[in-house]
Amino acid sequence: MPDFEFRLEHTAGHARSGRFDTPHGVVATPAFMPVGTLATVKSLDPDEVRATGAQMILSNAYHLHLRPGDELVRDMGGLHSFMRWDGPILTDSGGFQVFSLAGLRTIDERGVEFRSHVDGSTHLFTPERVMQIERNLGADVIMQFDHVIPGQSDATAARDASERSVRWLARCQAELARLNAIAPKRQALFPIVQGGIHAQLRREAARAIRELGDWRGFGIGGLSVGEDKPDMYDMLEVVDEALPTDRPRYLMGVGFPEDLVEGVARGVDLFDCVAPTRMGRNGTVFTNDGRLNIKKAAFRTDAAPLDAECDCATCRRFTRAYLRHLYVTDEMLGLRLLSLHNVHFLVRLMRDAAAAVREGRFEAWSHDWLTRYHSRNRSNA
Repeated sequence: MPDFEFRLEHTAGHARSGRFDTPHGVVATPAFMPVGTLATVKSLDPDEVRATGAQMILSNAYHLHLRPGDELVRDMGGLHSFMRWDGPILTDSGGFQVFSLAGLRTIDERGVEFRSHVDGSTHLFTPERVMQIERNLGADVIMQFDHVIPGQSDATAARDASERSVRWLARCQAELARLNAIAPKRQALFPIVQGGIHAQLRREAARAIRELGDWRGFGIGGLSVGEDKPDMYDMLEVVDEALPTDRPRYLMGVGFPEDLVEGVARGVDLFDCVAPTRMGRNGTVFTNDGRLNIKKAAFRTDAAPLDAECDCATCRRFTRAYLRHLYVTDEMLGLRLLSLHNVHFLVRLMRDAAAAVREGRFEAWSHDWLTRYHSRNRSNA
């Protein structure tokens, strides 16, 4: 059996459900991947993350290169051993992080020279160096080094970044082949389709990427970075038509519930975002009736769970009143329980979406879910 294989099992319109086989296990899609930027899903033990139903997690090459160092992670047996997660792992290349360092980086065809946000030290990320870092980290799926720009960038800037990303992809591909000739390793390189909010650029990028190789999957980048949501959804429809149907599509850095449902409707299989744990640490949780701010005084004596329809460990055991008490008194347990709920919520949402696809009811399910979520969201915020 191949190390990586995607089987498309059911469709409903453009929505899909499938099975992505990796060396560390199977991912049933569509799926949300919790983000473990620094080899930890913030505040959560790997066993807790696994208990949410999460199948695959994401870590970040930029952050782990700076701390504790990708060579140290390699010497400790790679990410799976280092963080004690035995399931599939994907590493982002750090492209978004280095390009977000406004004033701290210089871009040219070689790559990006930047100053560390940790200690000010100077580093150079090239496509070749990033492949070496991601090889050291040892994730199952590794992302190419790409050029990320703001979502509303004009066509000229978007073309420059998109075409550079394709050129850098070819260099990533060549470097990975060189590394594999020295010591083969079971890793799948995903290219990233860029092009901003310009449909023709997205099509051109997808075509150029497909001409470079037979990829195990595709990333969709440069979205949820400042553009309007209708523009993001439009680009997903363009990319859906431009990519092969027999490979997984990963929408990078998108993780609000409504965007996951809209993404599945447009052919996306994998998602990730820091939102569930970040919002949990800020006292905001996802529910089927929209976002809920646990800091509100109205919850001081509320004996209900966060979401009566949720079966996570937080909702099964604790009341809103208790969770509010933990949060306002700065108890660490409160942040952990809210984060745990949010991760579970998104993982289950994608499991429910997959069931709706399998059963041929995705269109009705997504319409009803989005109508309810949007109609009640205002009163809970």
